[in-house]
Amino acid sequence: MIRTLPTAALIAVFALVACQPRQDREAAQAAAREAQAEAIARQFEAEAAKGNWELAAAHGTVLLADHPGSAAAARVKARVDEAKTKAQAAREQRRLAGLWAYGAEPVAKGTQLSAAIYSKDVVDTGGDRPARVRLIFRDHPEWGRSSYLTLEGGDFDCYGGCKVNVTVDDGAARPMAASRPKTDEAIAMFIEDERALWRMTKSAKTVAVEFPVKAGGTRTAVFEVGGLDPARLPAWN
Repeated sequence: MIRTLPTAALIAVFALVACQPRQDREAAQAAAREAQAEAIARQFEAEAAKGNWELAAAHGTVLLADHPGSAAAARVKARVDEAKTKAQAAREQRRLAGLWAYGAEPVAKGTQLSAAIYSKDVVDTGGDRPARVRLIFRDHPEWGRSSYLTLEGGDFDCYGGCKVNVTVDDGAARPMAASRPKTDEAIAMFIEDERALWRMTKSAKTVAVEFPVKAGGTRTAVFEVGGLDPARLPAWN
């Protein structure tokens, strides 16, 4: 005599059999997602170990966006935030370094080296229009080392000598001697204590110089100097 299962039991058995493949597929898909997340996490960790913070941050961002609930995301989340901060700092340092222009020009008795940077903003110095002020450090084989500002228009009111106020970051203003040479070759004003200005600039984020102009009163030029490469002017160090 053949015994048959009750109808309800049969339904349960069939349901179990029918669900098994779907459960297997879901488990396989979950495992694949975890494997993908782990692969991205390994890329993140490899770039972070090399100090490639921008690449590390990019991998970490993808990981947290695409696999937020993965074990890999939970493991590296705090370090992804750190990488993003360091990546932003790297981009800012690259921007600051790009503000400087370096020159190496052959002259009669050797090579003239220079490092120059434009002010952050335009300044109304009495010319046809506001323009950026330029700060230059120069090392000449005959004339020696010098630091000076140049204008595109207007003029300095410093013939015969004057004082300029130099402020580093949020510090107090420091008066420094300056002079405007009697020449029409360039609208330039030398800051006489070039060694002190160089030392200040090497360790600063910003340097502000307040100077007198022929148009009346004083003007202030602010320079974002944090990207200076001192090795470009080795004799200054």
